[in-house]
Amino acid sequence: MSIHERVLSLIHSPQPERFDSISVDVFRYQYVSVPAYRRYCESLGIRADAVSLADEIPMVSTVAFKYADLHAPGAGDDAHALTFLTSGTTRGRERRGRHVIGHPPIYRASAIAHLRMMMFPDGEPMRMLAIHPTANRMPESSLSTMISWCIEEFGQGPALCAADRAGIDTAAAIGFLNMAAADHAPVCILGTTAAYAAIFEQLAGKAIALPRGSRMMDTGGAKGQVVPLTAAQVLELAQASLGIDPDYVINEYGMTELCSQLYDATRFNSGTAVAEGERVKVAPPWMRPGAIDPVTLRRLPDGNRGLLGFIDLANVSSVSAILTEDLGVVEGQRVRIMGRASAGGPRGCALSIAQFEQAAHA
Repeated sequence: MSIHERVLSLIHSPQPERFDSISVDVFRYQYVSVPAYRRYCESLGIRADAVSLADEIPMVSTVAFKYADLHAPGAGDDAHALTFLTSGTTRGRERRGRHVIGHPPIYRASAIAHLRMMMFPDGEPMRMLAIHPTANRMPESSLSTMISWCIEEFGQGPALCAADRAGIDTAAAIGFLNMAAADHAPVCILGTTAAYAAIFEQLAGKAIALPRGSRMMDTGGAKGQVVPLTAAQVLELAQASLGIDPDYVINEYGMTELCSQLYDATRFNSGTAVAEGERVKVAPPWMRPGAIDPVTLRRLPDGNRGLLGFIDLANVSSVSAILTEDLGVVEGQRVRIMGRASAGGPRGCALSIAQFEQAAHA
């Protein structure tokens, strides 16, 4: 069985006891197949055969995707490969990180399996409203692709994408929701916090009574909002403006550099009561979250605050061990997000930009 088949089998049939052995084998596969990652490991004095535990796998900062091809040579040329782009300005020049997905079926399997667990645990197909562009409108966006897969897998009846690169058509979105309410048909809304803010603003106190079972996947935070909505405000407005129970408002945490996502735990999907303040997010069984010491780059014991790092086995075709710029606390598979790390201070996790530029051109 190939390494890709082993990862796919773990996604389809999660067995936590297999995680360590598969993660080490994935690392060894990536050490050989991804030249920039191998060079980075060699610069740290780490050989593939010296790693025997998941926690020993060297993590790569999300920033590195802006400076190196962290995938096998030629993977992006495959007709079935997906290439997703990040955005951001670094050192005065626009740099868009690239994440090449050489084996999209694994990415899709990961996305669908955790969506089923966290967004559709009741197994109810329903009408779908996307207030973020779908993959046909924004193919370079990993979120757009995930939204399209969600609609294909869990949608039933009318569906609408009410957004494109230019923005959201709030009138069309509200018209779709009014029709669902009139038909007594539950609807799942998929979008960013900024898009929800536009919907709530357009309703301006007018409520739509969506049927019980309607739900929202809220992705992202304050980006794109003039006056950012807090998580608590999203819950409050979803109930007041759309009649959606707070347990059915699920915030997603993901990024271009990861093939797997985390979702809020609520009474709807995990029996966890909704508490005031920050919610706890749940990682899928094929992903291991950890709080990482920013200086030593070692995993901290559960309950300690650190930089969030993930070993995401769905990243098998690129690099599985990813270090983010977000702070958080980890307890097993549950993660409490605590915001972005300060960009000002020196951190051991800041991988050398020159090193990755050199690797990219070697």
